[in-house]
Amino acid sequence: MASGPITSLRVRSGVDGTVQIGPRDFGGRIAVVARTASDRRRGALARRDGDSLAAAARMALHLRVPLVLELASSGADVSEGIDALHGWGGAAGAVAACSGVVPIIAVTTGPVISGPALMLGLADIVVMTQSAVAFVSGPSMVAEFTGVRVGIEALGGVAVHASASGLCAVEADETDEAVSEILGFLPRHGDEEAPIAPTMDPVDRLIPELRTVVPARGSASYDVRDVARLLVDDEIVYELWARWAPQLVTAMGRIGGRSVGIVANQPRSLAGTLDIAASQKAARFVRFCDAFNLPIVTLVDTPGFLPGKDLEWRGMIRHGAELAFAYAEATVPRVCVILRKAFGGAYIVMDSKGLGNDLCLAWPAAEIAVMGAPGAVQILHRREEAADRAGLEEDYRMRYLTPWPAAERGFVDEVVDPAATRTVLAAALSALSTKREPLVGRKHDVGPL
Repeated sequence: MASGPITSLRVRSGVDGTVQIGPRDFGGRIAVVARTASDRRRGALARRDGDSLAAAARMALHLRVPLVLELASSGADVSEGIDALHGWGGAAGAVAACSGVVPIIAVTTGPVISGPALMLGLADIVVMTQSAVAFVSGPSMVAEFTGVRVGIEALGGVAVHASASGLCAVEADETDEAVSEILGFLPRHGDEEAPIAPTMDPVDRLIPELRTVVPARGSASYDVRDVARLLVDDEIVYELWARWAPQLVTAMGRIGGRSVGIVANQPRSLAGTLDIAASQKAARFVRFCDAFNLPIVTLVDTPGFLPGKDLEWRGMIRHGAELAFAYAEATVPRVCVILRKAFGGAYIVMDSKGLGNDLCLAWPAAEIAVMGAPGAVQILHRREEAADRAGLEEDYRMRYLTPWPAAERGFVDEVVDPAATRTVLAAALSALSTKREPLVGRKHDVGPL
């Protein structure tokens, strides 16, 4: 869609409120923007402001372009009472109708408080500056109900939402630039594919560095982002939720000019184990990629789920199942690459063949099994003397901790030279570009949310 006159449109310009709406050009990508003016009544949302936000959402749906919400609000306008509440409630309903149809990006540069803060949670991606703050209940209410005194930053500052709550996907001072970069990877809506970007980076580029990126010692760590950078075009990786659940990386990049979503275990943090936050992070990103037709490349190196009583009590089973469910229902092209460890249930939920991936690759040193050698020998040979277990562990490694048993059973399609991984990925994504799966005829799924 050409920018031209459309970006000069102003919608509901005669409405006296805190919200301004209209199309805007972000680096050649048109989006409908709804912006709250925080300098007017501290951005408090009256009924008419909620109506304007809802109008922006409907406009994005009609034009089939992304919706960008620039929010800074002190909450519903108290002077209007329940009318104001229904205003932002109607806006939330209209924004929810956009979900999975057009990309929704929320940007906040200041306080977003009470009900309007929940609208941030409706966005696909939230961009926050260092001055942003978001919470549903403020410090005074927290102190009144819990007796705990907490400052605004500690309650809902960007550091909290980037590392603890998982609300903030991108921290940026230049928010327009961040939105432009994000939209550059995405289609305008869910019925089209992202544009193919020109690149001088050949798809058949060999990467000999990948033969040594994974340490020979199984317990040694490395940065999986280095692997991702070497695989994508021009080594450009755009990471989302970098500080939340850092043991799992979610990012966007391109291979052969095609936008892809990357999900990767990160051995540098908690050895790449999966916990509740990592499972939620990956599941949401997989669903996002599937909604907007981004093929998913999954890089696997995980020893399993992180054990712990607290995790089990908080619902590790349900949240671990979220990831399996997200992959199982995804219809976009999916390629899995097993770099090193792929053990137990964590291997299965990281887009294994059983969940329906289109292609599963493994590096020659990959270890694919129920568990590692020490644990297996402890179970299989518990009565053996400790002195004998070292030999048994080595025998187990040689016989089972290789990609060949999985390849013989069809669970791995090809064992590839790490240096040729980019070439194979590019060929696979090109071949899978015509993939189409019929959607199941049902109202909606009931996933393990």
